[in-house]
Amino acid sequence: LDLAVNESNSNPVYYVQYAYARICSILRNLEAEGIVSKQANAENLALLTAPEEKELILHIAALTNEIVTAAKAYDPAKITHYVEELATKFHKFYSACRVKGIDEDLMMARLSLCKATATVIKNVLTLLKIDAPEKM
Repeated sequence: LDLAVNESNSNPVYYVQYAYARICSILRNLEAEGIVSKQANAENLALLTAPEEKELILHIAALTNEIVTAAKAYDPAKITHYVEELATKFHKFYSACRVKGIDEDLMMARLSLCKATATVIKNVLTLLKIDAPEKM
């Protein structure tokens, strides 16, 4: 019970919410600087070649399969593990890959990856009836 109210990375819910809030903060800060995310095209997305980027993309792509597997097994914990792992992969990506101050095409691709990650986190948290705060 103590873990459930603990506001640290040892609390899985807080850890996932923090990843979502961090992405929202990145987007807000860039927007405040006049940098608006554009729709990334295939050429932009082809620039996502770092191992952390590829890992994150593959994990995002696995969402549907994870939900189906969890439903068939009557095991919602599979979804919680999935989203916690997604948050971990996002933090690794964010530590390894600059989002700002880089080539514009790469920046747009990375911003698209951030947005996709945020969308998945928010959708999974909503599915689990957990808030997805934009600020923490």
